[in-house]
Amino acid sequence: MIKLSGVIITYNEERNIEKCLQSLVPVVDEIVVVDSFSTDNTKAICQKYQVKFIEQSFLGYIEQKNFALNQASNDFIVSLDGDEALSETLQKSIIKLKDNWNFNGYYSNRFNNFCGQWIKYSDWYPNKKLRVFDRRKAMWKGVNPHDNVVLNNTRKNTGYLKGDILHWTYQTYSEFNLKTEHFSNISAKAYLKLGKKAPIWKIVFNPIWAFIKSYFFRLGFLDGLNGLVICVQTANITFLKYTKLRELIKNKN
Repeated sequence: MIKLSGVIITYNEERNIEKCLQSLVPVVDEIVVVDSFSTDNTKAICQKYQVKFIEQSFLGYIEQKNFALNQASNDFIVSLDGDEALSETLQKSIIKLKDNWNFNGYYSNRFNNFCGQWIKYSDWYPNKKLRVFDRRKAMWKGVNPHDNVVLNNTRKNTGYLKGDILHWTYQTYSEFNLKTEHFSNISAKAYLKLGKKAPIWKIVFNPIWAFIKSYFFRLGFLDGLNGLVICVQTANITFLKYTKLRELIKNKN
C-alpha cells in the first residue's frame, strides 16, 4: 500500500482552509502546508489538524508549489490550493489508488463556486486538473499565475478519477475585479520575461475571441448573470494582460 502526502500552499485562506483540510484528513497520510506568512487565522486553523506547517516567502505560484512538493515525506501527492477541497466521490477514488496505483498521474474535474453559485459552463467546467501524481515523474510548470502539473514523460501515462475538486473562487464581484487586476499584472510580467509581443491585433482580437468562446461555444449564457460576468472578465483579463505587456515593453525600450 502506497502512502500519500497532501500538499497545499496558502496565504490568508482562513475562509476556506478548514474545508480543504477536512477533505484531506481521511485520504492522505500526511498534510504539508507551505504558507506565505499569512496575517489571518490560517496558521492557527492548520495547527488544529497537526499538519506539517512551513512558512516560506512567496516565490511565485509555480516556484512555491514546487518548493512545497519537496517538503513532502511521500512521493505520491495530492495537491490542492487552500480554497479547494475533495468531494466525497473523489475522496473514495483517491483512497482506492493506495492499493491500485497504475499511472504517473491522475486527472479529475474541478467544480468552481462563484458568488455562491456552482458554475456548470462558462469555460469553468469540467476544468480538468492533474492533481494526484508521482512527484518523481512530474513538476509544476506553466506561466505565472497559470500553473499546472506536467509529467516528465512525454507519453500521456495518466488516469481519470471520479469526483470533483471543489473550488471556492471569488465570492463578490469586487473581489473578482481586484484579482483580475492582480493576475493580469503577473501575466504581463511573465510574458515580458518570455519575450512575448503585444501587437494591436492581439489587444483587439484576443479579448473578443475569449468572450465568444466562453459565452457562446462553452455555453456560458446558461450560467445566467454570473456566467455573463465570468465571460466578460475572461475577455477583460486578456485585454489587460496584453495592454500591460505593451506598456512594459515600451518602458523597457
